[in-house]
Amino acid sequence: MTIWIDADACPVVGPAIAMAKRHGIECVLLCDTAHRMEREGARTIIVSKGADSVDFALVNMVRADDIVITQDYGLAAMCLARKSKVLNQNGLVYTDSNMDSLLAQRHTSKQLRAAGIRTKGPAKRTAEQDDAFIAALKQLLS
Repeated sequence: MTIWIDADACPVVGPAIAMAKRHGIECVLLCDTAHRMEREGARTIIVSKGADSVDFALVNMVRADDIVITQDYGLAAMCLARKSKVLNQNGLVYTDSNMDSLLAQRHTSKQLRAAGIRTKGPAKRTAEQDDAFIAALKQLLS
């Protein structure tokens, strides 16, 4: 088992690496050349900068029962198809049951933005979100 992190703008890299270390699991960070990230306790794979380059690299490396951490619904859907476990930085575990509605929500938001309607950005990160992420990752590792 490996923990794969879509590391560009991921706020839970530190806790994920710590949890991987506690469980003796390899942790791999994927980022592009515009977001180079090196962290002790994790291996880093840097891919060429480009639209979805990190996503495609990650989905080509992930195996069944690996854990993927991402906030990208499209990447999550592809990883689920590869039979990996996927969660976001707030502790939401992506499943086949919730993926269709999440992708539909993403599509609707994209249409609104294209029409010039401003959508709210994410709220400031909270300690509760960190706790939810850690609890979800512990559950996936048990």
